[in-house]
Amino acid sequence: MLNTYWETAWKFLKRVIAIGLVITIWEILPTVGLIDSRSLPPFSDVIQGLLSLVLSGELFKHALASFHRTLLGFFIAVGIAIPLGILMGWFKRLEKIVDPLMQICRNTATLALYPVFILVFGLGELSKIGIIFWGSIWPILINTIEGVKTVDPLLVKAARSMAMSRLGLFVHVILPAAVPAILTGLRISATRSIIILVAAEMLGASAGLGFLIFDAQHKYQVEKMYAGIVILIMLGMSVNYLIVKLEQYLTRWKGTTGAA
Repeated sequence: MLNTYWETAWKFLKRVIAIGLVITIWEILPTVGLIDSRSLPPFSDVIQGLLSLVLSGELFKHALASFHRTLLGFFIAVGIAIPLGILMGWFKRLEKIVDPLMQICRNTATLALYPVFILVFGLGELSKIGIIFWGSIWPILINTIEGVKTVDPLLVKAARSMAMSRLGLFVHVILPAAVPAILTGLRISATRSIIILVAAEMLGASAGLGFLIFDAQHKYQVEKMYAGIVILIMLGMSVNYLIVKLEQYLTRWKGTTGAA
């Protein structure tokens, strides 16, 4: 028990040291003049810019707008991709019919389609939510299909040998075995949704973290620009951490099986 505690503490400490080293270098280089502070201000100045955004309430306004767009686009993608991916992985005929169209769509650069979304839906919220949905759906869909298709055949044979119904086989064998692949797709899509969000908000938006960064760069408020970037990094890391924890919870049976 004590060894496990120290191993966990040491892993956390190594991460803190690595991040602290990067921050220290960031602080020193512009301070001593090795990098122009007008291009990369010291980290302490960025923190001051971040605090000013928090105290003025500006950060909350932009973050709320970004969360609204990202969550809507992402969850619509999840709501469509997972059921469709399960159906395509389960029914091979359906996959053969839909797969060519899916390959064309997913291999089209997402941001290249943003002007099309603007033409169709205008510069409002719908085009931004739509492009986030479009960019987020493919990793979830593909990973869900692969997760269902690559379930261990021995598990399927064992379930069928016990006269398990088709529905029972799906609920108790196929779906749990596909969960890790589905969650991998969620992690990739969550990261992509944030990247697409920033690009979408830099054009035709009046609020959002992407707009904040673009507007600060335009006004040459470099500290606020980097503060926005730091917020996006923290947001991406938080989302990734939550999905990893969800994966550990949903696949905790793996640890139990391995320990046995």
